[in-house]
Amino acid sequence: MKQLTIVYLFVFSSILAAQNLVLNPSFETQKTDRCVFYIGGFNNRVTEWSIPNMASTDFFDACSESENTGLKNYNGYQKPKTGNAYAGIYAYTDKNYREYVQGKLLTPLTRGRRYKMTFYLSLADKSSYALKDIQVLMTEERLKPCYKSNGCKKVIQPSKVTKKQFKMYSKAEDIYFSSKEQWMKYSFEFIAQGYENYFSIGNFYKNPRTQKQKVLSTSTLFFSYYYIDEVSLKSMEAEDVEAIEEVITEPEIKTDRVYTFKNVLFNFDKAELLEDSIDELNELYQYLNEHPSLNIEIYGHTDSEGLDKRNKELSEERAKAVVDYLISRGLDLKRIKFFGYGSSKPIKSNNSEAGRQLNRRVEFKLIEN
Repeated sequence: MKQLTIVYLFVFSSILAAQNLVLNPSFETQKTDRCVFYIGGFNNRVTEWSIPNMASTDFFDACSESENTGLKNYNGYQKPKTGNAYAGIYAYTDKNYREYVQGKLLTPLTRGRRYKMTFYLSLADKSSYALKDIQVLMTEERLKPCYKSNGCKKVIQPSKVTKKQFKMYSKAEDIYFSSKEQWMKYSFEFIAQGYENYFSIGNFYKNPRTQKQKVLSTSTLFFSYYYIDEVSLKSMEAEDVEAIEEVITEPEIKTDRVYTFKNVLFNFDKAELLEDSIDELNELYQYLNEHPSLNIEIYGHTDSEGLDKRNKELSEERAKAVVDYLISRGLDLKRIKFFGYGSSKPIKSNNSEAGRQLNRRVEFKLIEN
């Protein structure tokens, strides 16, 4: 069963799902030490995320034993959907106070392509209302943290806070996000305009326009507070999700065959592993630890953007980052080699952003010693 799980992780899942373009999608990577908190610290704590106004969006981490910062917090109790961390926002208050989270995309979206946005919501225990009005605002620029037009903490009016391009999206289904126990999936598809670099999640409607439903609550205040986790944005185009290799059903990874990592990801022009890469590398290390007769080679690749010399260096640095992590876990240095090929071995055309995304990859091959 363990071996079958490994195969699914490396191959089958990479066939069925395109790359998640949201950086730090579950808020796991943080700017400061883990388990050190203060309420309202989302903007100062979470890497690659920010807030588009001067409200105090919250950040929670299950690793903390402190009241209000871990599983139990001032608005109730919640386990993360994924990992240890999740965010919390006021989506409705009687004073039009609003909180949001603002995420950054790995690359701008490609004009004319279809994408799917997904994240998960859970209503806090003490909330008085459930909403159906949660929106996603796609923007060309990163929204600044304060605007006089909305009192810095009020409902954001997109046309008054950016002079560049933007568009608002919302879930098509006519439902209220009312569950206080389970995480509810929020998902919609859209055609990109080509300018999208950032997105913000929250309620962009003022109180009179907000559709709300009364729910049981122990609080005497009237508000709606949601936890948010596991945010993703992926291409739905056929060439982005087609199989690079056929689906594998045999019970173990074959030797002398090249596999592409699904979640070994890096920021633009960087070679530091992102937090989302760790689980997959841990699975690979465990497999190698259970099969001491196997050696491994790591291959780094880039797209054709930039100078050839820099691409070669970057591909080597990224491959080495994987090697360094596996060695840090305990893998014998003698069992692993790495190579950087720059942009010399594309698997798709570099003429489209979707093709370039697939070409920016790290691969591995197992070799019997």
